[in-house]
Amino acid sequence: MRGRAAKLAAATLVAAQLAIPAEAAPASNLRAPNLKPADLSSAEAGLWGWADRAEAYLKTSADLDRDPALADYVRRVVCRVAREYCPELRVYVLDRPPMNATAAPNGYLEVNSGLLLRARTEDELAYVLGHEVSHFGRNHSLNSWRRQKTTANVMLALQVGVTLGAAAAMYSAASTSAPNASQTIDSISQTAQSLNNLIYLQGIASIFAYGREQETEADLLGQGRASAAGYDPTAGISIWSAVTAETQNSDFAKVRKSEARASMFDTHPLTADRIAALKKHVGRAPGALDLDAARRYRAAVRPHLAGWLKDDLRRRDYGQSLYVIERLETVGEDAGLLAFYRGEAYRLRRGDGDAVRARAAYELAITHPDAPPTAWRELAELRRKGGDKTGARAAFERYLLAAPAAEDRWLVEASLKSLLPEAP
Repeated sequence: MRGRAAKLAAATLVAAQLAIPAEAAPASNLRAPNLKPADLSSAEAGLWGWADRAEAYLKTSADLDRDPALADYVRRVVCRVAREYCPELRVYVLDRPPMNATAAPNGYLEVNSGLLLRARTEDELAYVLGHEVSHFGRNHSLNSWRRQKTTANVMLALQVGVTLGAAAAMYSAASTSAPNASQTIDSISQTAQSLNNLIYLQGIASIFAYGREQETEADLLGQGRASAAGYDPTAGISIWSAVTAETQNSDFAKVRKSEARASMFDTHPLTADRIAALKKHVGRAPGALDLDAARRYRAAVRPHLAGWLKDDLRRRDYGQSLYVIERLETVGEDAGLLAFYRGEAYRLRRGDGDAVRARAAYELAITHPDAPPTAWRELAELRRKGGDKTGARAAFERYLLAAPAAEDRWLVEASLKSLLPEAP
């Protein structure tokens, strides 16, 4: 029976490797504008239907940013890098901290606030949007959909075959009434389980390996689109380099190690590989930051900056948030706001020395006119904890002057009373 199980294992693994389709080459031509599925029973139509339902849900999502000025701004950038598709593309800005953007096959784009926060210039944003439009133009989502459906069907058929074969073998072993029948049945069961796991892993690897190929192609095509639209051709290198640095600044070792090794489950190439490919493609490294371009971009996103920073802190990876703030500070604007959120990151992290760092950040923030009123309140709390009652009282009073209608006014007034000098 063990010999039969071994033969079954070998035959099934070979079948899995042969039955799962080989990686297809990328499409050689771009999709036509306003492309829609003609055959309503096709896989393409099924994907369109899924995308239509997802877009309908998105329109009512609590994550949807409803500022028309911001959506119009992002859409203008999209249309610069995708003029041929502009009339059919719908842009949705989502208040979601992860750095991400997605182009669906039916023409809607999701753009996360985490991406808008991390881009320092419109050039960097244009590169990422060009990357997503390249997925759209190459029909990558349709190719993946077809591949996943085919692979899933093959995986299911093979796993059913293994299960039925194992059941028949176990029945045969039980019928012999041999002394070691139970051990044989257990061996067959374990072999079948291992085979089904191998089939699953083989299928998943096949699907995700193709995804990496698509991502590499979209990187280069996105860079070409952005460059042709007049954007800095090195912007892709800049933003991926920032992603690498942010990863290395994470508070969590697992995140810091994520860039150090490849995995069969990675749907994107390693960031180092992306940077190397783009440098080779462009032929040069990025120069100094274009401050004029950075300040124009900051003006477009400034009304949302505080909210996006607050959302980013909710991820609770304060090392990454601090890196994002440091990169934003290189633009030389919004010093009070950024210093305040630096203080918030230290205050919330509560690591060794973070209370001192937080106080220093709040002290710096209040020297700038754009510091949020809350900077005075948090500084007051830290002064009080440090035994500086006079300084705490002064900061609480400044907070109430800056925010006279504050919801926590009653609590701050109670704190002020507790800081009054004791009567002799």
